Amino acid sequence: MKLRAFVMGAALALAAGTAAAQAYPTKPVTLVVPQAPGGATDVFARYIAQKLGQKWGQAVVVENKAGAAGVIGTAVVAKAPADGYTMLFTYAGSQAVNQSLYAKLPFDSVKDFSTVATVATTPFFLVVAAQSPIQSFRDLVERAKANPGKVTYSTSGNGSINQLLSESLNVEAGIKMVHVPYKAISAALMDVSTGVVDNAFAAVPSALPLIKGGKLRPIAVSSVKRNASLPDVPTIAESGYPQFDVSPWWGILAPAGMPKAIVDKVNADVAQILHAPESQAFFRDQGAEAMVTSPQAFQKILEADVVKWAKVVKASGAKLD
Repeated sequence: MKLRAFVMGAALALAAGTAAAQAYPTKPVTLVVPQAPGGATDVFARYIAQKLGQKWGQAVVVENKAGAAGVIGTAVVAKAPADGYTMLFTYAGSQAVNQSLYAKLPFDSVKDFSTVATVATTPFFLVVAAQSPIQSFRDLVERAKANPGKVTYSTSGNGSINQLLSESLNVEAGIKMVHVPYKAISAALMDVSTGVVDNAFAAVPSALPLIKGGKLRPIAVSSVKRNASLPDVPTIAESGYPQFDVSPWWGILAPAGMPKAIVDKVNADVAQILHAPESQAFFRDQGAEAMVTSPQAFQKILEADVVKWAKVVKASGAKLD
């Protein structure tokens, strides 16, 4: 009798979850972006929000809650109800890196979140001002070696993936470039373009408009293969550092415990959007690639990235309170 009651209860719970997913969403959904407007995370989030809003017939609102290398916005979502109406649109540089970068976090980057859907992946360009005397990646390294502590690089803030990439380069190449942190990648790139700072790593979608506008010049790309948007730009691996290969993911996470039926619905809807030729073209124009995975595959990617970036953080010596 008890077994029968348990089975019936489980069946009713499953049916209720399925019904809730079919009805979802019944009100506006918020996508929290833990970075400032104008960067790749913001651009990707607004595109997906628009497409999901059209599909669902409900507003999907993007809220930028930047600060502390993504910790502030991420913490907001970690504490939100796990009902699918507040989710996080973030990227590996925030979600995976912060777990090792900060001595104390108000959340666990893995345990306190449900992985919902990956959206895109793209490498970083290493850029200098269009009129910079630095002509190539090798030229940058040689100048930095000849002038220790004189060559500068800008980032979107202390602890950002931009900083870790530059610090990794410092370690790999045996150089000492000086960090100049900004509050947003847009401001960091503007000062590179005017020569205030010598160079910066920036996600392709963030750098591409300034490159096409003639303000920045890419001298290398962080992935192991060249980027289709600018195929003439060599990889750092080609320049003598074969282990240098970084192409972070962007995606949607939710507070831990979000009903599986809702996770699966959002994942399926995002996948359908990403498979559309229009979306493929959008991400390609941004120098990125649409990235479709299951929630389970995304979970494994996140866990692996936390381990990977812990090693990078340790090697760079970066640490934040």
